[in-house]
Amino acid sequence: MKIAFAPWGETLAELADAARRAEDAGAEALWVPELHRSATVAAAALAAATERVRIGTGIALAFTRSPMTTALEALDLDELSGGRFVLGLGTGVQRLNEDWHNVPFGKPVRHMRETVRNVRRFWESCTTGEPIDLPGEEEPMRIRGYQRPFGVQRTQIPVYLAAMGPAMTRLAGTIGDGWISHELCSPRYLAERVLPELETGLARAEGRRREDLDVVVSACCSVAADRETALRRASGLVGFYASVRTYADFFDFHGLGEQQRAVVEAFRSGTGAEHLAGTVATEMIDALTMAGGRDEVAERIAGYAGLADSLKLSPPTHGLSAAETRAAQDELLSLLPDLTGGAL
Repeated sequence: MKIAFAPWGETLAELADAARRAEDAGAEALWVPELHRSATVAAAALAAATERVRIGTGIALAFTRSPMTTALEALDLDELSGGRFVLGLGTGVQRLNEDWHNVPFGKPVRHMRETVRNVRRFWESCTTGEPIDLPGEEEPMRIRGYQRPFGVQRTQIPVYLAAMGPAMTRLAGTIGDGWISHELCSPRYLAERVLPELETGLARAEGRRREDLDVVVSACCSVAADRETALRRASGLVGFYASVRTYADFFDFHGLGEQQRAVVEAFRSGTGAEHLAGTVATEMIDALTMAGGRDEVAERIAGYAGLADSLKLSPPTHGLSAAETRAAQDELLSLLPDLTGGAL
């Protein structure tokens, strides 16, 4: 099982430094999210700061850029990284797309399918001048008279899809080079809910096998000698996601429905999403994050063996000061060589 890392930095310089440290500690890949930074700009900073690791967007929003812009950014990042780039895409939620970015959400599974089709077709054709005429309900693409005057590093950059619902998860199995989980994803949920849907998706595509799909589990990893400190640091992340009512099925699956409803009630009563740590029950943190001492966290990570292909570890950030996030990241980075088999 490969160990990947999602670095944090208060500045882009600090982000790049954390990326170099993770590479030196043996991480196989580095992933950057999109919310408080642009995923593609952050990926460029990591690509310039490293030499060996794969660099992925985990994830870039798929619908807030045109497929052509997404394809161009991916080509540039692949060139900048020397062929190490992975394009990770996700839908985001409808409100984020329509209210924050003023772009149509449409039917998200169909929208994602057409987006990935267009991106891949552009990669194949952009240097040849061949016309592109792709019909679509969400993302039609018609390009005439265009020829990119620069060569490309690769015409087949890996595309990973983030998915939580069953339909999008099946799509990842059908068309994706990889699947990326939500930050809360227990081994049991992966085995019982996710992998069967990925297998269904794989079966829909002729010739695809399980080994053709990289299953990447994202995990909040809070390491501290004092277990209470580790739990407290991870509690904000759980509270943030527990405040979203659409995750009710996920929490019910883990027997945590009542605990989630308590968080939702606190949120509805006026507690901000970044300040819900105190409403989170300990059993929620234990079930859904990797929090504790070094040995305990390593044991939890081992629980994904045989289920996940890659484990993307990230330090806790929600509701924490920069200083405490930095301390949590330092603890996690110091554990990485033990997980990867030693520094490179």
